[in-house]
Amino acid sequence: MMSKNMRKKVKLAMIGLIVSVVILSGSCAGDFEDISVDKNVDQVSILENSQGDAVSVVYTEVSSSEEMTIPQIYTASKESVVEITTETVESDGRMGQYVSSGAGSGVVVSKDGYIATNYHVIEGAGKITVILSDGTSNSASVIGFDSKTDMAVLKIHKEGLVPVIFGDSDALVVGELALAIGNPLGELGGTLTEGIISALDRDIVIDNESMNLLQTSAAINPGNSGGGLFNSKGELIGVVNAKSSGSNIEGLGFAIPSNTAKEVIVEIIENGYVTGRADLGVELVEISDTRTAMAYRVDALGVYVAKVEEETELKAGDLLVEINGDEIESINQVNNLVEDHSVGDALKIKVLRDGAEMELSVKLGEETN
Repeated sequence: MMSKNMRKKVKLAMIGLIVSVVILSGSCAGDFEDISVDKNVDQVSILENSQGDAVSVVYTEVSSSEEMTIPQIYTASKESVVEITTETVESDGRMGQYVSSGAGSGVVVSKDGYIATNYHVIEGAGKITVILSDGTSNSASVIGFDSKTDMAVLKIHKEGLVPVIFGDSDALVVGELALAIGNPLGELGGTLTEGIISALDRDIVIDNESMNLLQTSAAINPGNSGGGLFNSKGELIGVVNAKSSGSNIEGLGFAIPSNTAKEVIVEIIENGYVTGRADLGVELVEISDTRTAMAYRVDALGVYVAKVEEETELKAGDLLVEINGDEIESINQVNNLVEDHSVGDALKIKVLRDGAEMELSVKLGEETN
């Protein structure tokens, strides 16, 4: 799937692991099944908490008031964390076709095979494999995803799995224990690293999306994406998704809070996407330097409409000047302005088209991925 926005380099990096292997042009494209989004899920899978009570995944809360030792936490949680490998056939004008192989992690959210991970781990993949803690491999299909929170839900045909117990990320305090379990480097599945909650409510911009994340000092490496961050009771308090990409910087890992993750997981299982999200209906590109401007054959820097995806007054090539009176400087700013509105709202957008400024009234649709 193409992103709503063109990607750009950022100081915080998603941490799925990607390795490319060259193949002969045209030789393997047909070997991979297309991954389609399955939106025909009848109901949210039902889980049981430690008391045996049947609850929906969204309500799987604190399982015990008892704190555990680190070995006990690992023993209780290791079967709920999986390895994920992906294969994608890509094309290059010089190299022909090649297979891009990726690796990440995931967490089990139901006994009957629902797996949560990061969207960037499986984005564009033609083949997805989930490897359970016992080493068995299972082909996975994509139930749905949400690029804004970097979450995705997979499904494997397997019963009797051990789901995570969701903790309350709103109750976290800085300094409490945080343990990451995942698949660093794509080949060290089941690795445990220890740290603390370093900060709460970090507003981080990654790939033009504003995210509110937990910060942890637990060691995070490529391949940890989608893995679990657990507290002293063995509860999932976050889904690991990013680390600092700066040189000589360690101890800066980030995770999606568990309360955010579980809301998105249930929406995806029920609907295939997160409902009620306003959408401008276009793909944007940010031109921030003269070299990029030359590549796109435009004269001015700024945010342009690269592609129209829904019926709208906007056209490809429009330079966004203002939205509701706010001067536009970045894609992230556009995203924030759209997110502040509801489906059906109309925005007053001033654009530069063919050398002339014009003001449009653009009605927001619903984002369905």
